[in-house]
Amino acid sequence: MSRILKHHDEIRQWAEARGGEPAWAELPSGTRSQIVLRIVFDQYLLNSGENQEQDRPGGLDLVGWDDWLKELKHQKLALKVGDRIDGVLDNDFEFVPETTTD
Repeated sequence: MSRILKHHDEIRQWAEARGGEPAWAELPSGTRSQIVLRIVFDQYLLNSGENQEQDRPGGLDLVGWDDWLKELKHQKLALKVGDRIDGVLDNDFEFVPETTTD
């Protein structure tokens, strides 16, 4: 089973409990750019260096939670995560439309 996280505090707590940090990539889309949201975990963060002002491997930039959550709301997305399993911190998730019910 899975559950949908829509509240910003709940999303942030879920990610941080698993060592996740907000990130995004800006991809060219015609005359504008499209922001692709991600949450990056442990090993990716270690490989991405310490200077947060530069592009990350794979074109990702680490960003603050406020900006990331604002963009999540702008794109009308929520996180679909697995049910809680005692003793397990599974970091699998996917973005779904915020209107999704489970």
